[in-house]
Amino acid sequence: MAEVVTRGKGEVERTADRAQVWVTFSATAADRKLAVKKLADQVTEVERLLVDERFEVRSRGLSVSAAWEDGKQIGSQADQQYQIRVAANGALEELLNGLIAAEPAHVNGPNWELSDPGDAVQDAQYLAVSDARRRAEGYATALGTQLGNLLRISDGDGTSAIAPRAYAMGAASAQSFDAPDTTNLNLEPEQITVSAECTAVWSLIG
Repeated sequence: MAEVVTRGKGEVERTADRAQVWVTFSATAADRKLAVKKLADQVTEVERLLVDERFEVRSRGLSVSAAWEDGKQIGSQADQQYQIRVAANGALEELLNGLIAAEPAHVNGPNWELSDPGDAVQDAQYLAVSDARRRAEGYATALGTQLGNLLRISDGDGTSAIAPRAYAMGAASAQSFDAPDTTNLNLEPEQITVSAECTAVWSLIG
């Protein structure tokens, strides 16, 4: 029995409904104890901000190390990293304003995503199978045969991709909690491309 193998691809776009932000606060001092204390003072307002139930802290990470300059140790450095998830319901701007006001060393994001990509993946899979069938029908016509039954199909993973924006702030300094204005940074939810691929094996009749 003759067979034809085709590969199909499907893509759909959905508007993101969730974002993730990564932020690092950094403090330096003469020794580790003072560096950690300085850092704790800096993130006090941040921790108050993150009590808001709209913000989900995915992780917190503390690192303390020697601070170097021109090959010489000049003291100690303490860093606190946060990974924060926020729904795309207008709270992102408020979150970023509060974080930036606390003078972080780095802010990266938002990295846009779908909270539940299941429906989008299903739609992409449907398009992938349709694409594979359309290709198979084309080969069957070219060979003067008819397309028969689907014999086998292998399914690739549904994937989504979006490039995160990154904003690098200056090194942490004295605290100033006057909230900045991020309204002109175009932080509206972006389009997420969800794709699926499949390889299908069809029988040929005639």
